[in-house]
Amino acid sequence: KRWLEAMERAIHPVHQTHVWVDVTHHNANLPPLAIKSPECLGLLHQVDRNKTVWAQHYSVLKDACLYFYASIRSTLALGGIYLQGYTISEQSLGSKRTIIEAKPPSEEFKTFYLCADNAADNKRWIMALNASISKWLPLHQAIHDFITNPPEETRM
Repeated sequence: KRWLEAMERAIHPVHQTHVWVDVTHHNANLPPLAIKSPECLGLLHQVDRNKTVWAQHYSVLKDACLYFYASIRSTLALGGIYLQGYTISEQSLGSKRTIIEAKPPSEEFKTFYLCADNAADNKRWIMALNASISKWLPLHQAIHDFITNPPEETRM
């Protein structure tokens, strides 16, 4: 009997996801104003793959995830960007305009370019993005902190 149970587990492994992934999927299926306690929201423009056209989206930032909606009246998100580990900076675009650059932690990920309607909104988004991302401790830092300061119950 144990052999059959082991074979069953091997054939149908249990896939566990982190609760944060479940929350993110849940939020993506909500209207933008239904996401609880967003860190920032409003209109953002995102450049397309060819870097020629800026698409406007109603955007919501929550837990270092930026959700994009067609409009404020949308019933679910068009998509989102996980921004953990990204670096946010302001870049010049021409002589008068600035954009938000979201640079990934490694080259295998995509760099995103965003822009609000004005300089004040750009600054507001940059501050919110940096604050949201900074809440997430990088994995290597979490491991280092755990090794150097283990919880009381694991000390010998």
